[in-house]
Amino acid sequence: MYIEQLKLRNYRSYQDMELHFENKVNVILGENAQGKTNVMESIFVLAMAKSHRTSNDKELIRWDEEYAKIEGRVKKRNTSIPLELVISKKGKKAKSNHIEQQKLSQYVGNMNVVMFAPEDLHLVKGNPQGRRRFIDMEIGQVSPVYLHDMSQYQKILQQRNHYLKLLQTRKQVDKTMLDVLTEQFIQYAVKILQRRFQFLALLQKWAEPIHAGISRGLEVLKIEYKPSLDVSESSNLSKMIEVFQEKFVKIQGREIERGITLIGPHRDDLVFFVNGRDVQTYGSQGQQRTTALSLKLAEIELIHTEIGEYPILLLDDVLSELDDYRQSHLLNTIQGKVQTFVTTTSVEGIDHQTLREASTFHVKQGNVTKVK
Repeated sequence: MYIEQLKLRNYRSYQDMELHFENKVNVILGENAQGKTNVMESIFVLAMAKSHRTSNDKELIRWDEEYAKIEGRVKKRNTSIPLELVISKKGKKAKSNHIEQQKLSQYVGNMNVVMFAPEDLHLVKGNPQGRRRFIDMEIGQVSPVYLHDMSQYQKILQQRNHYLKLLQTRKQVDKTMLDVLTEQFIQYAVKILQRRFQFLALLQKWAEPIHAGISRGLEVLKIEYKPSLDVSESSNLSKMIEVFQEKFVKIQGREIERGITLIGPHRDDLVFFVNGRDVQTYGSQGQQRTTALSLKLAEIELIHTEIGEYPILLLDDVLSELDDYRQSHLLNTIQGKVQTFVTTTSVEGIDHQTLREASTFHVKQGNVTKVK
């Protein structure tokens, strides 16, 4: 899979732009604040229908314009699919093959991407919210059903929290509605948990040998899902439902007192162990970076296994953050099989065949030109 063409209209710093790419490494070169990351972000947004940098879609629209439009043409196996995403103050409209998609969950998955940015190096030591987002975005790319379930879950969570607030402030005293919302909440929570357990088992399968390779066989990586209640990968659906129901009965008083839902996938976390030690707490910066790199490279293989094609890899200003050995490992892994976009201020000091054979684009003050 690779993106052949990208058109931007009123997107961030770009008024009108069209670029053509080859199925290899594409280097986007330029000083800081010239618009490199905006190009990279637009490819991500075209694939995921949301940004990795902001949750406020209005920021994607060029100053004083009504809308932003991203168009792309993605080559998959023997077909070429046009994709289009329009972002306005009213919301988003997505088209695949010129047909408008009723739900964004039906649109996501047409083009698969793996983004690796400096903030991903903080995936291990950062907050649980970032790790949950990582899981949700990756599962969502290969499972539209998961995106739908997640969307429903978020709505019910919001309604449940609102009702708990009403009970907390005594604007409501009847708990019948809370019971109804709790049952609906559990139905979606267990589906999400099951899918996350399955996904992480696959991620573990790929990440462990990759990590061993980067660490020259000295380290063993283990990924552990940490749910907010006592369920595990081996728990079946009815057992999970039962555990949720029992726990909600026990904590109802506390939830009303605090006006918030205290358990569920929105409060779960991931823990990474290297040689049996928690990397977040006890790992060196090098081990934390190797873990993050292993996860990203494992994602590429996992998506390939799930859909039969390699995703597009976006390396946003991350090569300079890695030492020579990790740089080489990353570039050796992608060489000749993954269309890759690299943003950087300079390729000096990165001596690798992959970059010598790359297409190079130069960005200056929002203008992108291909270097011949």
